[in-house]
Amino acid sequence: MEAAQAAATLKAVETPAAWEASDIAANEGEWVVWLSADEIAQLDAALAHCKSLGLAVPAISKETFPLGSLAAKLEDLRHRLERGLGVVLLRGLPLERYAKMDAGTIYWGIGMHLGRAVAQNAFGDVLGHVWDLGKDPKEDMTARGYQSRHRLPFHTDGADVVGLLCLRTARRGGMSSIASSMAIHNAMLREHPELLARLYQPFAFDRRHEEAPGQAPYTMTHVFSWHNGRLFNRYIRSFINTAQRFPDAPRLAPEDIAALDQFDAYTQDPRFRIDMELAPGDMQFLNNYVVLHSRTSYEDHPELDRKRHLLRLWLFTPGLADVPESFRLRYLLTDAWAKNPRPPIYDVNQIMGVATH
Repeated sequence: MEAAQAAATLKAVETPAAWEASDIAANEGEWVVWLSADEIAQLDAALAHCKSLGLAVPAISKETFPLGSLAAKLEDLRHRLERGLGVVLLRGLPLERYAKMDAGTIYWGIGMHLGRAVAQNAFGDVLGHVWDLGKDPKEDMTARGYQSRHRLPFHTDGADVVGLLCLRTARRGGMSSIASSMAIHNAMLREHPELLARLYQPFAFDRRHEEAPGQAPYTMTHVFSWHNGRLFNRYIRSFINTAQRFPDAPRLAPEDIAALDQFDAYTQDPRFRIDMELAPGDMQFLNNYVVLHSRTSYEDHPELDRKRHLLRLWLFTPGLADVPESFRLRYLLTDAWAKNPRPPIYDVNQIMGVATH
């Protein structure tokens, strides 16, 4: 009866971000954006300016990475992320022209025009590596999916926007997959309203040993929540599952599991899921509150200097500053990590040797 009553109060979300796969395919120009020759020249000039000042990531700001007309274009892309489809794929960076550090600087500079970077882990990594370190999150509770070659289930990350710059692709596999959590919400409302109602109730999310002193090892968060007229989504199924290891965490009831299973099933439905292969130089940006992301498993090259390699940004953007309280508490921790940022490294042997989180 409680689920039925809750289901009766639900409403569909009306937003451009509630797209289905066919919408994305038919409107590629709304989310795939190419850099022009003049804009690449602006990036080159901004890179040279940073070098002349002796600046490197993370000391580079929007002001010290000045852009001309591209700055206005990036502002438009930010609005598309905040109020539009929630996905942007920026293409055309001639990666072969740049050393890795220079490519990382350009990517960082673009990110600074979109928002503010925050740390992605307790080590203070603000420009992170997506690289197979041979870890398996199913076996190692401290491992993260970006440190493995295994398939990543659909999930959201701990910031307003997540960005990826592709430096190198895998030998085979490693496709990037996205789905609109807003479209999935509306589909569940039509087809399984009582299950959707359960996703508006709080779930325990495992902090995976990233809690601050005095904090519980898990946090309570809703999968879907309305806040000041906007619908927000946060979803990491593996964190929900492993939070059950804590005796005082609320237990998952059969109806909870059914709701989560149905949500997962929608992410695999071709109505909602699209796969894309990121090419070297591609920069993908996603609004975590409205778009879920995943990655297929992959087989890598044996040579270190040919392995699949992406750089990752977590950004806070001005138009997404007003978030639910449970999100805000999490962000206080990422901000604390960012007070001691760790400069990025690019040498593959160092990447393999540094203990990342």
